[in-house]
Amino acid sequence: MVTNVLSVASEAVPLVKTGGLADVAGALPAAVAPHGIAMVTLLPGYPAVTAAMGRKRVVHEWPALLGQPARLLAGQIGAHKLLVVDCPALFAREGGPYGDASGKDWPDNWRRFAAFGRAAADIAAGAVPQMAFDLVHAHDWQAGMALAYLRFASERPALPAVMTIHNMAFQGYFDAAVFRRLGLPRAAWSVDGVESYGGVGFLKAGMQAADVITTVSPTYAAEIRQPEFGMGLEGLVSVRGDRVRGILNGIDTALWNPEADNAIPARYGPRTLARRAANKRLVEAEFALQPGDGPLFTVVSRLTWQKGMDVLLEVLDHLVGVGGRLALLGSGDPAIVQGLHDAAARHPGRIGVRIGYDERLSHLLQAGADAILIPSRFEPCGLTQLYGLAYGCVPVVARTGGLADTVIDANPAALAAGVATGIQFAGVHYHALRAAIDRAVALHRQPALWQQLQRNGMKADFSWTASGRTYADLYRELTGKTA
Repeated sequence: MVTNVLSVASEAVPLVKTGGLADVAGALPAAVAPHGIAMVTLLPGYPAVTAAMGRKRVVHEWPALLGQPARLLAGQIGAHKLLVVDCPALFAREGGPYGDASGKDWPDNWRRFAAFGRAAADIAAGAVPQMAFDLVHAHDWQAGMALAYLRFASERPALPAVMTIHNMAFQGYFDAAVFRRLGLPRAAWSVDGVESYGGVGFLKAGMQAADVITTVSPTYAAEIRQPEFGMGLEGLVSVRGDRVRGILNGIDTALWNPEADNAIPARYGPRTLARRAANKRLVEAEFALQPGDGPLFTVVSRLTWQKGMDVLLEVLDHLVGVGGRLALLGSGDPAIVQGLHDAAARHPGRIGVRIGYDERLSHLLQAGADAILIPSRFEPCGLTQLYGLAYGCVPVVARTGGLADTVIDANPAALAAGVATGIQFAGVHYHALRAAIDRAVALHRQPALWQQLQRNGMKADFSWTASGRTYADLYRELTGKTA
């Protein structure tokens, strides 16, 4: 029996992406399809999305969607079925999905994503007669209001609902004054509804209304029960108890496969690791690094406090001092960017920095660097360590969230058992990261051990196969439908 799911997300690959949310939303339909799940993804009508749809048809119209005329477009990209909220006044803008070209948030984001949520609730409640859904799956704060509208403003009984938290740090919190403009009944203004610390919390609203809350790794599901990670919502998480679950993200193994990757000059597999040397030489050339056989570290990251980049800055002189080199790709905090440029100036030929986003280069770095540094203070799941494992780029990670769930530390027991895949360290501070780098350098000096780490990671299965089955089982649990 087919289960029909409406997936509500503000971004999805290959159409629009700012982070891991897009990877998950883009991968889920294919991941759950083999298990009897028919998923349709609802997206905002950003210019890039409507342009990429090609042939499309109007299946519903709103004379006033939170005050603006809007249409619902149906289309398809490959096997991916899409619905798009075409509301030019809210979504047809230059810049990013959430802010202008300078990175400043749009001041009406509350209206934009409340309207998006209202549209999702209408669709789930049967606004399009030929489309019937059994469950709604909302992703992050931008989709959270869909579940609130279903709960408080739908004439039909609310469908079963899943709310996935990709990063608790982003909650969609707005001033209380917006509540009266949301079109919700007064009953929604309560601690059990959309009210959050005296304002309106979009993520909190979705978490409150969902039947099950998921996070993108089991460890993160446990961590957000603590104030350090719960960001003010740890009480709600604790109250929901076993309704909060962690399902690990997967990666697209067709796109991230070193044996078939067109973005790298030398393809290789677990038995042909020697071919990686050609990629390493190209990384050195791209970043103006001195060629050598010592450990080449990489960072591919947002350059922010969450990602531990301030601590990375503190340890760079030591990294160079013990024979390491660094090739870094990313963008973010201007102060961190300046600190990286200063470090590169102090260590020409040893530290190379590229500011920006470059998909081709990110593949090359995973295929050519020896190890990838990920000193995140919190990491709901993380994808770069999974890419590193797949490419034999040994992850050196903080013991948190999905990093803890996916990397097996090279401690003596794991090395003796032949199961280690990387290096973990506890506490994101200078001494912990320095010690982890020292461990990586020492292991790199033992080629047999280092290659074992690489091969172990490359043989691990981080595809969407297992996670797709877990999501499908969850949908069937909530709908009562069998496969």
